[in-house]
Amino acid sequence: MQEPEDEAREMTFQPAQLAIHESDAALATCVAERVADLAAQAIAIRGEFRLALAGGETPRRCYEQLRYLPVNWAHVQVFFGDERCLPRGDKQRNDTMAYATLLDHVAIPPANIHTIAAEYGAYDAARNYAMLLNDYAPLDLVLLGLGEDGHTASLFPGNPATELSDAAVAVFDAPKPPPQRVSLGLHTLQRAQHRIFLVTGAGKRAALQAINDGASLPAARVGLSEWHIDRAAMPEFY
Repeated sequence: MQEPEDEAREMTFQPAQLAIHESDAALATCVAERVADLAAQAIAIRGEFRLALAGGETPRRCYEQLRYLPVNWAHVQVFFGDERCLPRGDKQRNDTMAYATLLDHVAIPPANIHTIAAEYGAYDAARNYAMLLNDYAPLDLVLLGLGEDGHTASLFPGNPATELSDAAVAVFDAPKPPPQRVSLGLHTLQRAQHRIFLVTGAGKRAALQAINDGASLPAARVGLSEWHIDRAAMPEFY
């Protein structure tokens, strides 16, 4: 991994590598370049790069920058870390954001974009996505965010879906709306060749501190990962 313009060192809890960035803009630039580098490596070795995108607001700027980098999108297979059970095209869906910021702006074949059909309900969508993933696992890279409660993708603390071994899982009674979601299963995240967390904002400090203190939160259970954190999110342990 190329060193970011800010600082990088080993984190004291679980991740294999930590990069601290002075701003969310610097974080977005570094992660976008990292994704492009990993794509080039995978395509050179296997002719294909299997990427799972994160949802939410944190990766938006990263995707906007990634579309300008030299990625051979014809050889990229795109998946989604999770999706909300809302009508297709809803502004709150993760795939809506991904199309607006990235996918509508690059030369990727539509057949290479594997959205989650969450509009049909969590159970059926998870089952169908799990069958699809069986043809592509393990993924080369999953991009992940961190919730203030320590969740990642749509794997929430204490939710039964976090304990399932399926490649994709149906999530019910999520503590954030909408209550029904679909998420890549924890085992799918753990098996990925690379995992990158993007964490910004002071609201994430408590979750990072809890992970450092040994709390078994879903994000901590993903395994060795690269963590890209902006200065505002860093708790006192650093």
